[in-house]
Amino acid sequence: MLGRFIEVRLEEVPVVGWCWLYIFSVLSSYYIMRPIRDQAGVAGGVNNLQWLFTGTLIGMLVLNIPFAYLVKKLPRDRFIPITYRFFAANIILFAALLYWSDAAQSIWVGRIFFIWVSVFNLFVVSVFWQMNVDLFSPEQGKRLFGLIAAGATVGAVVGSSVTASLARFVSPIFLLLGAAILLEVAVFSVGCLSRLSPTLHQRPVAGGAEAPIGGSVFAGITHAFRSRYLVNVSLFLLLFAITSTFLYFQQLGIVSHSFSDRGAQTAFFASVDLLVNVLTLAVQLFLTGRIVLFLGVALTLGVLPALTMIGFGALALFPTITAVAVFQVLRRAADYAIARPTREVLFTVVPREDRYKAKSFIDTMVYRTGDQVGAWSVALLRWVGLGTVGVALVVIPIATAWLLNAWWLGRRQELLAAEQGVASEPRPARRGEPQPIGGGAGG
Repeated sequence: MLGRFIEVRLEEVPVVGWCWLYIFSVLSSYYIMRPIRDQAGVAGGVNNLQWLFTGTLIGMLVLNIPFAYLVKKLPRDRFIPITYRFFAANIILFAALLYWSDAAQSIWVGRIFFIWVSVFNLFVVSVFWQMNVDLFSPEQGKRLFGLIAAGATVGAVVGSSVTASLARFVSPIFLLLGAAILLEVAVFSVGCLSRLSPTLHQRPVAGGAEAPIGGSVFAGITHAFRSRYLVNVSLFLLLFAITSTFLYFQQLGIVSHSFSDRGAQTAFFASVDLLVNVLTLAVQLFLTGRIVLFLGVALTLGVLPALTMIGFGALALFPTITAVAVFQVLRRAADYAIARPTREVLFTVVPREDRYKAKSFIDTMVYRTGDQVGAWSVALLRWVGLGTVGVALVVIPIATAWLLNAWWLGRRQELLAAEQGVASEPRPARRGEPQPIGGGAGG
């Protein structure tokens, strides 16, 4: 009955269900904290945001090396829980700092919290998708990643709804404690997925899925620059982050002048988040898998760059808060519903070590480097006198280059997936040729 509406098979249902609970918990936790983070960014001064983005990049660099060490030394069902419990302990620490700080101190706590949540968001979501690209094949990823991402959207709707409805009446401290508890639910889901993962494979290797990955601590960095394919994955994410940061700064500047009350600012950000996620959910549940299967990876990846070109063109013509809000909602919905699940499919054709180490580096360091380039580019463009219209016009050629990159990358993924699929299919031995033992390609 479920298969009539979504592209899922019977044996995949339990795994998809636990993936749903896993990402629901992670995204609920983040979206409870996201409006608090955005309000802290406004309270700390919009002109200081470039420095907060710099601090975020440094935070990513600091955390990537110890995370790679955990991946090297520990099996998947151990290093993932350690990662989430580390972040949960941090949330409790921030709740205590906010409780004991006065008005002046809370500004600085808020700035640190802004940096930390920006690090938290990419790390916890990246770890979730690292496990997914390790669990599912390229074909399963095309069918299921959109459906799985719907669990993230439901979590985001719940988290943003909680903060939007309670921000004016409840202390942020209690919201933070709830966010920490949700990460423990994610840890429980990881354990269940580790036990179920062999059911996804026809010929599982006993204990292989949970063995430490090994390799070098710096493999994530070296592999990301050594592989042409991963370089282009990095470029895709870099251009996405740059254009997202341009739009984010436009939004924050307008909101800071439109609302004077801190609670109203937080409620506005939460309401935008709610609209984005409600719009996203129906597409993820019923359309994303079919869109990817029908259009292919290359055309599907091109949807977001094309929308970005159109959106910034419209913003150049109508530089209003309504235009910014509409563009932000549509662009983020397209990212969550279409681009993000398709982007994760790109990693299903790379070696297992790269699914964790290189993916972690790309999802965090490369992404935040894009933030950094975007943030300081906005500052430079404002310094030379460009306003909203001028900034929007600058982004259009960047989005055009991004569209070309998406097309190449999607075509390459489809080629690699086809090659690996052929390599994994047994074939009769020719006369005089030894029969191969086993099968499969390493990507």
